[in-house]
Formats: sequence, C-alpha cells, structure tokens
Amino acid sequence: MSEIRLSSEKRLRLFSGRGFPELADEVATELGIPITPTSAYDFANGEIFVRFEESVRGCDAFVLQSHAAPVNKQIMEQLIMVDALKRASAKRITVVAPFYGYARQDKKHRGREPISARLMADLYKTAGADRLMVVDLHTSQIQGFFDGPVDHLFALPMLANYVGSKVDRKALTIVSPDSGRVRVAERWSELLGGCPIAFIHKTRDPLVPNEAVTGRVVGEVTGRTCVVIDDMIDTAGTITKAVDALFDAGAKDVIVAATHAVFSGPAVDRLKASLAVEVVVTNSLPIEEEKRFDKLTVLTIAPLLARAIREVFEDGSVTSLFDGHS
Repeated sequence: MSEIRLSSEKRLRLFSGRGFPELADEVATELGIPITPTSAYDFANGEIFVRFEESVRGCDAFVLQSHAAPVNKQIMEQLIMVDALKRASAKRITVVAPFYGYARQDKKHRGREPISARLMADLYKTAGADRLMVVDLHTSQIQGFFDGPVDHLFALPMLANYVGSKVDRKALTIVSPDSGRVRVAERWSELLGGCPIAFIHKTRDPLVPNEAVTGRVVGEVTGRTCVVIDDMIDTAGTITKAVDALFDAGAKDVIVAATHAVFSGPAVDRLKASLAVEVVVTNSLPIEEEKRFDKLTVLTIAPLLARAIREVFEDGSVTSLFDGHS
C-alpha cells in the first residue's frame, strides 16, 4: 500500500483589490511575500469580475482593499474576492480594510434610518470572511457587529511618536475636536508624557451631513502648541473650524493629525488655507498627487498591517496593536 503524506504546513497568501494596490505592495514587501496574481475587471454595465490565477486551496488568505471613492465599488470588489476564495476552498479568510466604509453610520440618529456599519459586517460574514482587520474605527462598538474576531489596530502610536519628535512636549496640548474623542486624546497624552488635554464643544445638525458648528474651547491652550486629533478628515470643515477656534483662544501653533485622509470636496482647499502648520495623516487611503500640498505629511501604515497579518497567521499576540500601545 502506497504511503499518503498529508501536509500541515500553513500558507500565507496576500490578495489586493484595485482600490489602493500601492499599499498592498508595501505590505507585501514588509511580509517578504508576493501578492497573489488576480484578474479583475469591470463589465460594460459596471459589474465586477474577479479570478485568482493560482490555487488558493487550504491557504490563510488576507484580502486587502482600501474603501476609497468610489466606496461602493471597492467594497463590492472585496466581497466578490472573499466569495471567490471561499468557493476555492481557502482555509481562513481575513478581510483587511484599513478604512472601514460606512463606519459613521453606526447607529440610528432618527427613525427610519439604517445601521449601515452593521450591514457591512453582515455582508462580509455572508460572503465567507472569518475575520476582519481594520484601523482606527470611527467608533469601537463596530467591533461587535461582526460575528467573529475583529483585529482593531491603532495608528495612534505612530502618529503620536511623529508629532512628539517634532515639538517640545512640555508646551504641547492634545485637543479633541469634540467631547466624543476625549478618550483618544487621553491615549495621546499617555504616549507623550502626560501633556494637557482640551476639547472643543460643538453641535451638529442631524439634518445637515458633514457640517458642525464649533463652539468654545474647553481647556488651557494659550501660548501652547495644540494637536487636533481625529479618526478621519472628510470635508475638513470640523478640523479647520477647530483650528480657528484654537487660535482665537490664544494657541501658539496648531498641528492636525488624523488616520484617514478621506479628503472629499473642499477638504484640500480648506486645509491649505487653514492656519495649521502641518497636517499629518496615514496612507490608509490613497491620496492622489493633486490632493497633496506642502504642509501635508503622510505616514505609512504598511508595517502595522504587516505585523498584524504576521501575528494572526502565526497565531501570535496582537494585543499591543489593539490597545494603542507599541
């Protein structure tokens, strides 16, 4: 009787959607592996076709896609990739979405509204995803929407270390653009040696999207370098109003720091015209050349994603990547 050999060796495979292949290339370089060849194209009516050019049976698959505009297209492509992997007998499928689309629709503000962030999680589960990997969710409760492990990574240490290397920490104040991000500001403070915290009291009209009314500054900012922190910059209305309010309150300098550079509509023009001395973001989303400007600094999250992917693949610990400490 001939001997049958069963291989228990795990195989790590990285797959990239078309949303931001440059980030996937960076992650692949950090991991020291190639991106699995994939054919993807759009039919004339906009439908998406995906096929993997190599066998994926039994592999540990990580599907990286940035939910950049057009967001719905990028999400659909990632869902189709997950479905294809499931049907091709991948052993485990992890959705890597550095920026999680629809994260701001995480609860009902009024009647007859959807909770689209929950729908997103359900779609990924139905497609065949076993695990989600995301960076700086808009609200942490989204982790509970997915029926399975969620690796919630933080770019905070990278952003804080960069800012801390540029300014005198004794003259630094961390500013939350609203009361809801005070806890994140506290984490910044911990990493930067316990510098003071302030926040800006603001109101938002639920009938008017992407627009807030900035109120008074709560905390001591006079003569200090202030760092306004947020998870994303969309139209930049909230951030630039916060910058103006801080200068009106006597701030010496203002730096803006955020993970996700959505940069919709007038965002770039607003940031260019603002009094902020620097805008620091990550490359969780692609930033086209025409949206880059002199005081913009882009930090790469590729090492963070690669480390998390490696730890998940090797069944290691990723706790330090979850709690915002390196």
